[in-house]
Amino acid sequence: MRESVKKAFTWKSAVVLGITAVGLIAYFKQEKERLAKLREKRERDKIRALGRPHIGGTFNLFNANEGRYTSSDDFKGQFYMVYFGFTHCPDICPEELDKMAEVTDEIKKEMGAGVLTPVFITCDPVRDTEQVVKEYVQDFHPDLVGFTGTKEELKKVARSFRVYSYIPPDVSKEDDYLVDHSIFFYLMDPEGHFIDCYARDTTAEEVLASVRNYMNDYIQDGGQLKKMDKSSNKE
Repeated sequence: MRESVKKAFTWKSAVVLGITAVGLIAYFKQEKERLAKLREKRERDKIRALGRPHIGGTFNLFNANEGRYTSSDDFKGQFYMVYFGFTHCPDICPEELDKMAEVTDEIKKEMGAGVLTPVFITCDPVRDTEQVVKEYVQDFHPDLVGFTGTKEELKKVARSFRVYSYIPPDVSKEDDYLVDHSIFFYLMDPEGHFIDCYARDTTAEEVLASVRNYMNDYIQDGGQLKKMDKSSNKE
């Protein structure tokens, strides 16, 4: 009799212990994730409090989508990503623009359309005319806004973003050449201020998590996102 009671007690204890262990594991996992997110937010708040490097700023360039000069102030009220490249780039630029497009689609699913806009600015004013840029950006994402301009205009904007670019001297539209340039894209906040930048080895998933966190922080701090009216970009 005592042996059966002992066995029953041992079996029940094992079940209770197992359930308790599973519950503790789930709790500690959840708590670990919560603390990790809290540390990440504190780090973002710390960076914001200390200030970020002065990168970017208001620019006026030729908007190939709309066929006229527009200002970066048009993006105020929404986050936007900026990538500098050239349309004849064989692989790197397409990879980065595809990454931006993927992030844009995911944010659109989570937070709605128009809260994040991808932007392409050419580093090659010789070949990247209005029509070339317009056709190029349409291949990547319907929301991708393409900009071109004169050599001096583009150089000024690139300098403000601390972008390096080099075009071989004395080239023409007919020449086959590559443009050497920095491989980053930049995240700007709804006030047009630089927030972060992402290198080529940053995955789309990592960029998405980062952008999502910045957006949530902005909303939690009382910020409001304004959806951009896309109707002006339609033909």
